[in-house]
Amino acid sequence: MAVLTPDALGPTVCVGEILVEIVATTIGEGFRAAQPLTGPYPSGAPAIFIDQCGRIGGSAAMIGAVGRDDFGAVNLDRLRRDGVDVSAVSEDADFPTGSAFVRYRADGSRDFVYNIATSAAARFGLSDAVRALIDRAGHLHVMGTALSMPAARSVIEYAAPRIRARGGSLSVDPNLRKELARDAETEVLFKRLIALSDLLLPSGDELERAAGITGQDAAITRLFEMGVKEIALKQGASGATVFTPDAKPVHHPGFRVEERDPTGAGDCFGGAYVACRRLGLSIPDALRYGNAAGARNVTVLGPMEGAGTRAELDAFIAKQEGSA
Repeated sequence: MAVLTPDALGPTVCVGEILVEIVATTIGEGFRAAQPLTGPYPSGAPAIFIDQCGRIGGSAAMIGAVGRDDFGAVNLDRLRRDGVDVSAVSEDADFPTGSAFVRYRADGSRDFVYNIATSAAARFGLSDAVRALIDRAGHLHVMGTALSMPAARSVIEYAAPRIRARGGSLSVDPNLRKELARDAETEVLFKRLIALSDLLLPSGDELERAAGITGQDAAITRLFEMGVKEIALKQGASGATVFTPDAKPVHHPGFRVEERDPTGAGDCFGGAYVACRRLGLSIPDALRYGNAAGARNVTVLGPMEGAGTRAELDAFIAKQEGSA
């Protein structure tokens, strides 16, 4: 039985921050010294997800906002190019496009400096265009990062029951960020969305956080009891494993690549996996494409620069499996 509604019902919709990313070319901690930078790259976890969703061939649409500036154009041009409906993305004439500055530490971890709350990224709401998109959507994907934004929270709370009412489905990627604080009200919404979700896409300790219980097996059991129907656990270089009730886990190992920029890998995995499942692909096939999308993306500098079409991912998989 299909867990996610077919792509034909309407587009996968993602709500949240649309940013440009500026990347430090030096390794170190933070931004307290002048240093060379590269960018701007189109970014924002929801935007990366939906770009990969559209690029692989799924019906995809974005709700958010950019400034009426060059950084906004960078994002809108990319999303449109990759088949994403941006009719519900507003352009703000008064506030600039949101931004994220990223610097990698020697151990591979990252420091971020965000400008979201005081940028166009946080300034959108239930416009006529947003309502019209929600009324024809077939699936809602929620990124945890978006829950730090009051505008995104209100749109998500409006969209979730309406998309459900027309037979649509819901997926959630906890996507926790230490730099993005969440208050008690947001935590309540987060837990409610987890309980409503058909598909959960956690990584690391997000599985236990979503379930509210420690231990992987116990967390998976609890999530199924809450009503989650499918869990795609992202495991980095080790690949990913999908858990469903009353069935054996399905694992697909990671592809071996030279990592250049890990930002966006999990978002690309999610975009490819959700699109493939909605297009009718089996769990093993969707896992293969999800892993390929994440792996291909880390080989290129920029958070969505490596997002692949289905043909590009087929070529990537063939090359990887041929050299194994």
